[in-house]
Amino acid sequence: MTSSETSTQRIPPFVSLGSARTFGAPSVATGSNHLNSVAVSASKVSRETAASANVLDTLDDSSPIARELAHENKRRERLLGRNLPKPEKTRVFTVSNQKGGVGKTTTTVNIAAALAAAGLNVLVIDIDPQGNASTALGIEHHAEVDSIYDVLINDVPLEDVVAPCPDINNLICAPATIHLAGAEIELVSLVAREQRLRRAIDVYAKSRQKKGEERLDYIFIDCPPSLGLLTVNAFCAAGEVLIPIQCEYYALEGLSQLLKNIEMIQKHLNADLEVSTILLTMYDGRTNLAAQVAAEVRQHFPDQVLGAVVPRSVRISEAPSYQQTVMTYDPSSSGALSYLEAAAEIAER
Repeated sequence: MTSSETSTQRIPPFVSLGSARTFGAPSVATGSNHLNSVAVSASKVSRETAASANVLDTLDDSSPIARELAHENKRRERLLGRNLPKPEKTRVFTVSNQKGGVGKTTTTVNIAAALAAAGLNVLVIDIDPQGNASTALGIEHHAEVDSIYDVLINDVPLEDVVAPCPDINNLICAPATIHLAGAEIELVSLVAREQRLRRAIDVYAKSRQKKGEERLDYIFIDCPPSLGLLTVNAFCAAGEVLIPIQCEYYALEGLSQLLKNIEMIQKHLNADLEVSTILLTMYDGRTNLAAQVAAEVRQHFPDQVLGAVVPRSVRISEAPSYQQTVMTYDPSSSGALSYLEAAAEIAER
């Protein structure tokens, strides 16, 4: 490995990391340099961000809203100029939780976008038949497109399937199509059915090296909300598991079952797999339940739970409808800030 590969990458000075008084308006991406060219336009400032600036001007420090905004400002300032180190080797994450609606896809695409925006090379592999990660990254994934289905079932090389994200440099995606819905059945009769994704990733890495391309720094595999053969393939291909946990009681129930399944994978298929990261999502600080769930998860997994917590955010929910991540849709939002913090924590671990 060359010295340049071990160098650190610098987070670009996003509008989102500036003063609370300089927040920019969300806009639809028009090019690959969108993250670096978000313009501040007074005429288009969103209600959310305009309210933030006005509150700072009119409320004193004793106001809870003003204190919260001041706290967000300090968090942004801490991210300014922070260096994200390149990992010594490609880190492969499976983002999994068999409970639906906990933020798996949202977490996958936004952390991937944050790392890619910092100059790291990132691949997102979408193995969820719904194809939501492909949608959020602006990648075509209709039935006629070659997808991860063709990689798993028809042995198509992964390099023939990946497509660049139009909004963010250094971010590529292997899309999912509706054909994946039947892949669980088709995989049953195939040789080495649990290892097919891992082999495809290994071949792709060798192909990049042979072509003289930079190696991938991170690979994120977005799983369906189930524990079938697609998810097993993801577990066998990865070295780390990232578990998003919604701050509600049912999420705790599902976590115990997920950990049992991961333990089985470790025993029989992938001894190197570890649960390295847990991210609390959809946190609502106004409720005691969210605080209790967060405290309980931190108590049981003190080393795995990230300090960053993702709040409930309208901006995060809106972004996929514009085929964007929240990083490009509204980089000044609290959701974007939280995912930037989470990405920085992951990179520095």
